[in-house]
Amino acid sequence: MRLAKFLAHAGVASRRAAEGIVAEGRVTVHGEVVTDPARDVDETSAVALDGRAVAPEPHEVHALNKPAGVVSTARDTHGRPTVVQLVRSSRRLYPVGRLDADTTGLILLTNDGGLAERLTHPRYGVKKVYRARIQPARLAPRALEALREGVELEDGRTGRADVRQPAPGVLELTIREGRKRQVRRMVEAVGHRVVELERIAFGPLGLRGLEPGKSRRLTKAEVERLRRLAEPRQRRPSRGRAPGATTRGGGAKPARPKPRSGRRPQR
Repeated sequence: MRLAKFLAHAGVASRRAAEGIVAEGRVTVHGEVVTDPARDVDETSAVALDGRAVAPEPHEVHALNKPAGVVSTARDTHGRPTVVQLVRSSRRLYPVGRLDADTTGLILLTNDGGLAERLTHPRYGVKKVYRARIQPARLAPRALEALREGVELEDGRTGRADVRQPAPGVLELTIREGRKRQVRRMVEAVGHRVVELERIAFGPLGLRGLEPGKSRRLTKAEVERLRRLAEPRQRRPSRGRAPGATTRGGGAKPARPKPRSGRRPQR
């Protein structure tokens, strides 16, 4: 991990402020002054700030039911309320991804940068479920199918989405990407407008029992489920196939008949 990022995860300062602290010569690694914020370090690197040892703070993950009007940042230059202000913790938390100020629902906050990156990177395909109220309320079958197959946006075509319409004017969309205002833009691309938007699930987590504006810290078991969900998927060989035993067509290599005693197999 880069030194500036290490300091940020330890709760010393934001990453940008940490770069300035390093440049001032206040940080040592193994007893030597380091002024390069990109220097690679880990927990065994004996990082110290002004002579005092620095270690990453214990990780926490919190779930928040974000109300409308709250921004998904740690600080806001316009003085608007932030998601961080709604979570009780002494740790330096930041949101996992973002929800628009007008969008409500489930958002995670953590000080675990590695987990946050995996949960938001499209390569890991962690699903997010949104409930949208749209206008006009009637959605044509062609528009519904377009949302499911992926629509063309200015930053490229979206991936496939699971979409259902449980009631007139209401859509539930499950996506595995995290582009800016993606759900709103997808709905606009098929000729409709989102008037209300709520995220109701993030991976295995939902909003059950969590009132708007309230948060709770995830249990160890819930965090572990998130970690497993964001692990790189490895391809496993099919059952009954030995590694490397494939035919030209990609199937399992047929076994040759065993010869009878004293006789060669017939060809």
